[in-house]
Amino acid sequence: MLSISEFSQMCHLSPQALRFYHAEGLLVPAGIDERTGHRSYAFDQVERAMLITLLRDAGMSVKLVRRALDEPDQAVALLDRHSDEVDRQRRAQAEAITAARAVFEAQPEPQLRHVPATTVVGRLVSGTPLGRDAQEWDQAEDIILAAAAELVTAVTQAGVTCLGGPWRTLALETQEQDRKVLDGIGPFWIVKVAVAGTPETLPCLPADLTVRTCDAHDELSILMPGRNTMAKYCTVVLRLLDAPLDGDRFVNLARLRQEVRPDGVLSSAPVERQPA
Repeated sequence: MLSISEFSQMCHLSPQALRFYHAEGLLVPAGIDERTGHRSYAFDQVERAMLITLLRDAGMSVKLVRRALDEPDQAVALLDRHSDEVDRQRRAQAEAITAARAVFEAQPEPQLRHVPATTVVGRLVSGTPLGRDAQEWDQAEDIILAAAAELVTAVTQAGVTCLGGPWRTLALETQEQDRKVLDGIGPFWIVKVAVAGTPETLPCLPADLTVRTCDAHDELSILMPGRNTMAKYCTVVLRLLDAPLDGDRFVNLARLRQEVRPDGVLSSAPVERQPA
């Protein structure tokens, strides 16, 4: 029999790690002195210790390691699924690093620009959750992005030319929409895209699409690198509110729109004058 110190040196596992694996039921000592509580290990337990180290070094959780040891015929499949998850996490980390670097390097600030009169086609987005946590927010993002892609497809199939990429805005354009948003019923979002032509010259479009003319106006825009998150959305709102404007002009955040681009999310809100 080997003492915990001897077994620790043989397996390159600290005594603390061996105690932890014992507590988790992964590597139970061959013997425990009832009087002193000292643990002792058999030489043939080295192989199990080696397997545990391999799987833990691969980043597998204790739960997955236990399953792989208890069901060795499933170990390779478990490793494959774990590898896919690691790849996903690495891609997410790489995207986060790129976004973080871009934010710190660029220090995104609002830019004032003029937008000419444009014909806009829109569609309400159904089925999005409120986004009360990160999971709900990501679910809503996926639904909105899919709806935006479907809108562009419907418009182009009707023979209409899109001018730029689609965007989303809160569904606050009518009293009914406003009431449903405030009541938490939804739909909460509208996806839109600018198109060539005027409402009178456009061909027949699907009945669930709206066509409107957006008057020429000024707007404040800010490009936030990386994927859209609630924290970034709120940061954009804060920076737009802090932007200096002359006279009686203000940023109408109720009409904030967001366009997802390869390099980030472009958020824009119209600059309007206070009513007399």
